[in-house]
Amino acid sequence: MELKLKRPIAFFDTETTGISITADRIVEISVLKINLNGVEEWMSSRVNPEMSIPAQATAIHGITDADVSTAPKFRELAKKLAAFMEGCDMAGYNALRFDLPLLAEEFLRADVDFNFRKRKYVDAQVIFHKKEQRTLSAAYMFYCNRELEGAHGSKVDTMATYEVLKSQLDRYEDLENDIDKLAEYSSFNNNVDFAGRIIINDKGVEMFNFGKHKGKTVEEVLAIEPSYYSWMMNSDFPLYTKKILTEIKLRSFGK
Repeated sequence: MELKLKRPIAFFDTETTGISITADRIVEISVLKINLNGVEEWMSSRVNPEMSIPAQATAIHGITDADVSTAPKFRELAKKLAAFMEGCDMAGYNALRFDLPLLAEEFLRADVDFNFRKRKYVDAQVIFHKKEQRTLSAAYMFYCNRELEGAHGSKVDTMATYEVLKSQLDRYEDLENDIDKLAEYSSFNNNVDFAGRIIINDKGVEMFNFGKHKGKTVEEVLAIEPSYYSWMMNSDFPLYTKKILTEIKLRSFGK
């Protein structure tokens, strides 16, 4: 089943130096943009992470330090990548938990203002896990009846995710072919930041989702304990979480 789109949608996947959103870096990224007329466009590149790739990461995706030694740094790709995905909804496999927050960190380090809050996100892994509980390779076999050769290469995984999502729409009659509805089905909760440190409550107000102030609104906490903002800004929280926190703090000044 082909996707019914209101906006172009960008399927993407990253290969990285590890699994830490704050400490690790992208070594390869691939984006498949599906336009409203169905035309497919690719942007795919190895990335110099400006750090050594651990052996355990290379064992998964096969990318070595030598492979990326002459590749562009993310900051050299960032503006072109942002322009390529401008106006797109986004989709991936395990993207909500990892690829999206990591990509947000990379854009912030590159000082590129990519607005993550104005688009919808579909995660084929969430749909798969809610329906079948498997991995991407198993999902590809289950939905597409083919072996996934070249898994853990970003381009192969990106195309596989696109094909899996279309097959999921064919298989499940209760899945509506609408990106807004698929994004809603994919979401875990009402995260404001990708890490889930700040969420939206049932009144549409941002509140903390961790620590001693869990369940309290962000503005309330910043008003009664201003030092909490400084503590978070100086701690090992994702840059995107800090960006959202700062936006809320600045907004509260006008009230």
